[in-house]
Amino acid sequence: MESPPPPQLKCFHDLDFDPRNPCKSAAAFGSPSLRDSTTKPLVTFFFQPRPIRVPPKRSATLTEAELRLMEVLWQRGPSTVQQVLDGLSGDKLLAYNSVLTTIRILEKKGYVAHAKDGRAFVYAPLVERSEATRSEVRHLVQRLFQNSHELLVLNILEHAGLKEDELKRLKQYLKERE
Repeated sequence: MESPPPPQLKCFHDLDFDPRNPCKSAAAFGSPSLRDSTTKPLVTFFFQPRPIRVPPKRSATLTEAELRLMEVLWQRGPSTVQQVLDGLSGDKLLAYNSVLTTIRILEKKGYVAHAKDGRAFVYAPLVERSEATRSEVRHLVQRLFQNSHELLVLNILEHAGLKEDELKRLKQYLKERE
């Protein structure tokens, strides 16, 4: 069903308004009996329909809050919202409703699923930690390093440096890949 056409708003030009002469202002609003020769022609404006709000694009990656909850689910396994809340550590305490909302977002993103256990919902991770890590790294490489894993590794080596044992493991890994 189509919506009715937007109402028309007749308005006078700002320069026409004279607070000392309301008749002149009334004439600008189209009152023909009050119109005099000094008024300018009417300018017609239409109400602009409000733009349709497009929901924000769902992020394929995990936000900080989502990652905190996933950490608990990966460590504990299937858990209720209260169990996830109890498993959270750190300075930032969250409210029950915040945890519930975030878990529902994770469910929409496909990271967790729920099963009903009595009156409670039990949420279980559908994505393994390693899979989530690969996805995050892929996103990082695509977004910041023009899809080049080499640029990522070079950036890490240049800015963070490697300890001797890390460098040794990396060399061993590269030898095995040849």
